[in-house]
Amino acid sequence: MTDTPPSPRTTQRFRQAVVDVCRAVFESLPGRLLLFTLVFVMLAQLLIFLPLAAQFRTNWLSDQAETAFIAALAADVARGGTLGDMEVSELLEASDAVAVARVTEGRNELVLYGGPIDAPLIEADLRNEAWLARITAAARTFAVSEERYLRIIANPQARPDDIIDVIVPEPALREDLIAYSAGLFQLSFFIAVVTGALLYITLLYAFVRPMRQLAAAMERFQRDPLDPRRGIVPEKRRDEIGQAQRALAAMQDDVRSALKQRERLAALGVAVSKINHDLRNVLASAQLVSDRLVSFEDERVRKMGARMVRAVGRGIRLTEATLQYGKAEESPPQTMRLNLRVALDEAAADAMATESGGEGDWTNEIGDGLAIEADPDHVHRIFLNLFRNALQAMTASACDIRMAVRSETMDGFVTIEVEDGGPGLPPRAQEHLFQPFTSSTRREGTGLGLSTARELARAHGGDIVLVRTGPGGTVFAVTLPLAD
Repeated sequence: MTDTPPSPRTTQRFRQAVVDVCRAVFESLPGRLLLFTLVFVMLAQLLIFLPLAAQFRTNWLSDQAETAFIAALAADVARGGTLGDMEVSELLEASDAVAVARVTEGRNELVLYGGPIDAPLIEADLRNEAWLARITAAARTFAVSEERYLRIIANPQARPDDIIDVIVPEPALREDLIAYSAGLFQLSFFIAVVTGALLYITLLYAFVRPMRQLAAAMERFQRDPLDPRRGIVPEKRRDEIGQAQRALAAMQDDVRSALKQRERLAALGVAVSKINHDLRNVLASAQLVSDRLVSFEDERVRKMGARMVRAVGRGIRLTEATLQYGKAEESPPQTMRLNLRVALDEAAADAMATESGGEGDWTNEIGDGLAIEADPDHVHRIFLNLFRNALQAMTASACDIRMAVRSETMDGFVTIEVEDGGPGLPPRAQEHLFQPFTSSTRREGTGLGLSTARELARAHGGDIVLVRTGPGGTVFAVTLPLAD
């Protein structure tokens, strides 16, 4: 009964499976390392192959010379009798030579001779052969295919003063050299495979598996970043992989915190929108009452009513802007020509009335005729936030309450420096100065004041920066566009 040969489809599937396995192995990092190890070990063997082949050739020629010397000694033993053709042939065959001569005590004699030589004769003098000549001769042994003979000249080890001169056919050397080269390449390939396999296993368990764990941890975290159980647990290793694990764990914590904060801010935005909706109605009712106060005959009541009208109007506009912001609608500034000195006096008066009871030293060094092109409500909110922060810091630290403003114009903009006499900002507040919900120095603060002020200033093409801070006070610089 004969075996049924595999079908073409089965053969094709087997070949495809082999191709897939090879591709999976050599496309991975350990597989590539295995391939590179095989290639590099073989290249290293190629670099040292010719020196090794030259050494093998020298040893082979030395062995032939020693064998010929022993044959010459055997001929001396039989010197008492006559060596027949059969004995000479046996000695030459035992030494793989066609002629043996020697020089002893200054006498040159032909010991064994097998007949005339009808092929090229190559001399190999082992007494003074240089290493480069040995490498060249070994390479020529591979390259030359014609029949040649080698004349070996050497000093035998038993009698270093004598000289042995033997002629041998070169094909025997070529065959042995080819067999040695084949064995050398087999050994090199075995060493390369074993070394590559060890490196493959080492890399797989020491590097690839931790990297795969990192990739898997990233994928798990990507599916549900808010789930703490999907975060990576760093190992206590101190190498680069351990550093990467700890960095990934820290990054996952930061992203998770940011996402939670975003959810809280979204919920806060919905709540603020609802509160502002109702607050707008309350302020509208308060505006009706404040309008009646303006019509009183008492001068003091009319002034207070006028200020209340402006404050309530700003509150209504602020709630409307908040509602629009909750709808992701931008509210660009409605600019007009504005007297900067008057606007700063008004903002300072409102801030001091609410934060210090109207007490404190206020210095306004802004010129009377200096005008800016800005939204009055936005300007009021910018400096009201700055003044309130300064007054709160000075009140909390029991410092002398003093604030001053000065200006400098350049390239169509005016820079207003706001200086206070407070204790200065702590380092933590300086790191997150203009970030909402992080820059406040008070437990009940939200950190929205500076963030809002900078956003309003940048909406006008300006900015707010911290100039300096310390025990002697804090200075902020506000840049706003000048009026034409």
